[in-house]
Amino acid sequence: MSRIGKKPVTIPSGVTADIADGTLTVKGPKGTLTLSLADDVTYEIGEGSISVQPANDTKRARSFWGMQRTLVQNLVTGVTDGYTKVLEITGVGYRANAQGKTLKLQLGYSHDVDFPVPEGIEVKTPDNTTVEISGIDKQKVGQVAAEIRRWRKPEPYKGKGIKYRGEYIFRKEGKKK
Repeated sequence: MSRIGKKPVTIPSGVTADIADGTLTVKGPKGTLTLSLADDVTYEIGEGSISVQPANDTKRARSFWGMQRTLVQNLVTGVTDGYTKVLEITGVGYRANAQGKTLKLQLGYSHDVDFPVPEGIEVKTPDNTTVEISGIDKQKVGQVAAEIRRWRKPEPYKGKGIKYRGEYIFRKEGKKK
């Protein structure tokens, strides 16, 4: 039995959910998100909640159950609160600057990195070493953060690079003479 799947997803006031043609549509104050529904799981919209149950007793249905419930929860959270990831840039001369739909990164290369920001994602730079990525789709926000981080991953000797806020970088000791 899935402990996560058993819990119904509560729908806050101001959020509506509809199931039609194999897709779940959730509308809220921040926007609209959709999810294509799995065949092995049944979805029921009740009074202020969405319940997710396995359609049958197969291993596939039980394994989809908890994940599908979490995906529904992510939709509801996204349209009400949204998601934010914060990246911190460490290194001499490393900086970031958001200019419209482009994030300009200076990461020690011979050229600046121009990262185009996808639709539905908002990127802010409160200072030149912090990048805040926000949006309503959790997967998209995480993917954009990972793509930006990939340009210069933190290295273990000096800790230079782009890291998530709160990420621990395992530090190594350098050569000894």
